[in-house]
Amino acid sequence: MATKSILKNVDIKDKKLARSFIYALEKSQEKKVSDVQLSRTCAEVTGDDIKRLFGENK
Repeated sequence: MATKSILKNVDIKDKKLARSFIYALEKSQEKKVSDVQLSRTCAEVTGDDIKRLFGENK
């Protein structure tokens, strides 16, 4: 999910939409969180690693 969509302001002007939004938030809170199994190895990459990978532009 893009950061811009997370930080977007939402104006709710209708009472029915406000109730629907609150209901959706409450239902999402009840959902169980499932564990994720990673199938591939992962490593943390630093800025220097990225520069080395793509070549530093000067």
